[in-house]
Amino acid sequence: MSLESVKAHFKQWDREKDIMEFATSSATVAEAAETIGVIPARIAKTLSFRSEDGKAILIVAAGDAKIDNKKFRQTFGFKARMLSPEEVLEQTGHAIGGVCPFGLENQLSTYLDVSMKRFETLFPACGSINSAIELTNDELFQYSFAKEWVDVCKGWEESEEQEGSVLEKAGSN
Repeated sequence: MSLESVKAHFKQWDREKDIMEFATSSATVAEAAETIGVIPARIAKTLSFRSEDGKAILIVAAGDAKIDNKKFRQTFGFKARMLSPEEVLEQTGHAIGGVCPFGLENQLSTYLDVSMKRFETLFPACGSINSAIELTNDELFQYSFAKEWVDVCKGWEESEEQEGSVLEKAGSN
């Protein structure tokens, strides 16, 4: 029923018809990128962490970003501890592979990582292992009821530099 809860969530903006459902899996960043036909970095992945009060907090980040434990601790004041697959399902209502900040089982704090700001649009999952929606950063912020933009990831800057040098080389030919 997870996909249905996400469709109901998007209905308030008349966007439920924009959810894409695929014949193939989009459960991992690599699978989603291949299925949609974009680079993995444009997949907006939702990561679930245990907060100090035991409730989950969600971090949505670019597909090529990894949590930087030091930045996470500086931002939130506690160590980054990911939830187990069972806890993710219990807290969000979504199973691993379809986790997203929409149509949640419980009201959870959602934060968006700055790693996504380099793209005009991104593709978060929609509650199932074979769904996604294309959203701008502003739409993602609005529809996820995000609290704020944070900088808690690493690894994506290197990807950005590599993409830039490839584009420079292509432009000089």
